Amino acid sequence: MNTTIDRQPDTADSPTTQVELAITGMTCASCVARVERKLGRVAGVQAAGVNLTTERATVTYDPALANPAQLISAVEAAGYGAAPWIEQPAASEDEATAHRRELRRRLRTLGLGVVLSAAVLVLAMAPDLAIFPSARSHDYLLALLALPVWLYVGRDFHRGALTNLRHGAANMDTLISLGSSVAYLYSLAVTLAGSSQAVYFDTAALIVTLIYLGKVLEAAARGRAGEAIRRLAGLQPRTARVLRNGQERDLPTAQIVQGDLLLVRPGEQVPVDGLVLAGESSVDESMLTGESLPVAKTAGDTVIGATVNGTGALQVQATAVGRHTVLASIIRLVEQAQGSKAPVQRLADRISGIFVPAVMGLATLTFLGWLLSGHGLGQSLVPAIAVLIVACPCALGLATPTAIMVGTGRGAGMGILIKGGESLERIQSLTTVVLDKTGTVTEGKPRLTGVQPLADLSADDLLRLAAGLERASEHPLGQAIVRGAEDQGLQLPPPPTVFRSITGGGVQGTVEGHDVLVGSPRLFGEQGIELAGQTATNRHTRTPVQPAAAGVLPAIRPQPEALPNRSYLPHDSLTHAGQVREALEAEGHSALLVAVDGRLAGTIAVADTIKEGAAEAVASLRALGLDVTLLTGDNARTAAAIARQAGIERVVAEVRPEEKAAEVARLQAQGRVVAMVGDGINDAPALAQADVGIALGTGTDVAMATAGITLVRGDLRSVPRAIALSRATMRTIKQNLCWAFGYNLLLIPLAALGIVNPILAAAAMAFSSVSVVTNSLRLGRTRIRF
Repeated sequence: MNTTIDRQPDTADSPTTQVELAITGMTCASCVARVERKLGRVAGVQAAGVNLTTERATVTYDPALANPAQLISAVEAAGYGAAPWIEQPAASEDEATAHRRELRRRLRTLGLGVVLSAAVLVLAMAPDLAIFPSARSHDYLLALLALPVWLYVGRDFHRGALTNLRHGAANMDTLISLGSSVAYLYSLAVTLAGSSQAVYFDTAALIVTLIYLGKVLEAAARGRAGEAIRRLAGLQPRTARVLRNGQERDLPTAQIVQGDLLLVRPGEQVPVDGLVLAGESSVDESMLTGESLPVAKTAGDTVIGATVNGTGALQVQATAVGRHTVLASIIRLVEQAQGSKAPVQRLADRISGIFVPAVMGLATLTFLGWLLSGHGLGQSLVPAIAVLIVACPCALGLATPTAIMVGTGRGAGMGILIKGGESLERIQSLTTVVLDKTGTVTEGKPRLTGVQPLADLSADDLLRLAAGLERASEHPLGQAIVRGAEDQGLQLPPPPTVFRSITGGGVQGTVEGHDVLVGSPRLFGEQGIELAGQTATNRHTRTPVQPAAAGVLPAIRPQPEALPNRSYLPHDSLTHAGQVREALEAEGHSALLVAVDGRLAGTIAVADTIKEGAAEAVASLRALGLDVTLLTGDNARTAAAIARQAGIERVVAEVRPEEKAAEVARLQAQGRVVAMVGDGINDAPALAQADVGIALGTGTDVAMATAGITLVRGDLRSVPRAIALSRATMRTIKQNLCWAFGYNLLLIPLAALGIVNPILAAAAMAFSSVSVVTNSLRLGRTRIRF
């Protein structure tokens, strides 16, 4: 890889900017909806998304109308804490330590709750065990044992409920605090009054303890869901051996600056991204690409920070450090994806916004219904408390983000970077995958395979002039011509004095005083240059190209199977240029026509080989039920030859870069859901037009910035893996949401009817949240077939 994975958007020309805020105090989906609603009401805010799992808000706003301080004030006005989120990839270990410390604190609190709640339950179920002789003193003992549970173990619930109350809102904390407080305070009032009514101290204690248990399990599981980020950040080596002023020094990686000379010994990690200046070795890049085979490295090759050096020693010049390394870019991309939402979550968010008030209303109706039906005060309170407790907005809030966290983390380990929930959701509906040819299906490193000059121009002269023009071009075919001429030992002419690149057609310029044109038959037709022995037709414009007089091009039919081993095409028989080109293209060679001073001068053959695994990838895509199309600017015969090798049945050839997006749009107009796979700048419009853009990480920054999914490796087999992983993630999200909705729809009515008591309700509520997170964690172990 020679590019970074992620590029921060340039907002200089944009009226909006984006900020991320760390949010504290959220407990459920109702909190998420409330924070989003408050942020959305700030003048200038265009979009606000809040993620419960990562506890982070992403806000897009107009800096002329709003600023981060106003956004923070809006969150605080809603009863939550907010601060600018500071990117600290190196702090992942500290964050993990803090998480473990918090988990231990919670476990100690839980232990207190379990011991006291168990004592309350035993004494409530077996009053004969009481050490006090009277029922009244027995109830006092229950009140005393339950008090620390209700007040101390449940303090987070009460604090959250009071905070929301001050702001005229309610959330999950409100339901738990209200339910446990009603049970405890009612029982305390009955005890103090000396009434013979039943008391519910055991209910109050067990409600708090069971739900707190669920919160502890949930926190532990959510910590595991974030392991992908910590694992990625932990790959960065802490020290590096740097050569400065002729002396070797071991320095912290954070102190390395661009241009430093690094010494990487056998078995060590490469500290940062760099360029190999000396040495030979093989480097294990599996942490980045998922590919187990080491990659050979020698002088001139690039290496990526955190990869593992093999048996050789390398001298590396640092080219990217800190947040600019590939690893840091991947971490940012995964964090952004984990903080995103799938559109399917919108329904859950809308429901969560009214969920808690609706539950409180149902609890009130339940209480009144039981009371008016002739039941006593205590009997009426029990089902109302059960309604309050059994409702679980947590499961709704955790359903999507936990699955996205685990899915994107799993993808990062496989070299698949998914930018967010929207791409995940779209990919499940794919019907068609469109593959770019050069650099995607093929290696993208073509080489010269033949030269066919005219009679009055030698092969060397033809190749020199074409290479002299192409040396000003960055196109892979042009570079292949230049490399081929250099390999032949030819002295290239000076750079062209005039040069023009004709998008999708070829190049034109002045070399050694000659007007030279290299390109496709369509370009020659547009330039009015006659082709011998044929009438060329443009697939799009249908412009006829008339043949020149017979005998202008003395040429020969090549033997395509021999081309890779020959410097030039053979000169032992005569035919026309069209026949030469057709024979080349039928075998997968790209035939470029060359004109000198307005006349056809010959044909140059260049071939690009199909990538290893491309045919396997296409077969896997078809096994997933997807149609596969090859889309290329190359000529139809060459494209058809490559398609045959890859097992692709549908080919769209001779398209200009701007026409690629139009072809994707045409497929979409037919009702197809299209994924575009490409790697070049010319693929960017099509990647943006497609329902899902998939870029190869070996390609350009523009392509990767446009795509929704980036494959770190250039291996096409990662495409079906990415699709299979995305489908598995969406299945998990749907399972979570179905469970969360189904749970509430079933158990709230049962609680209102008195079938589910408050203790069972508390256990069920805790189980609901834990089950959603556990189901998401299961995704990390799901086998991805392809």
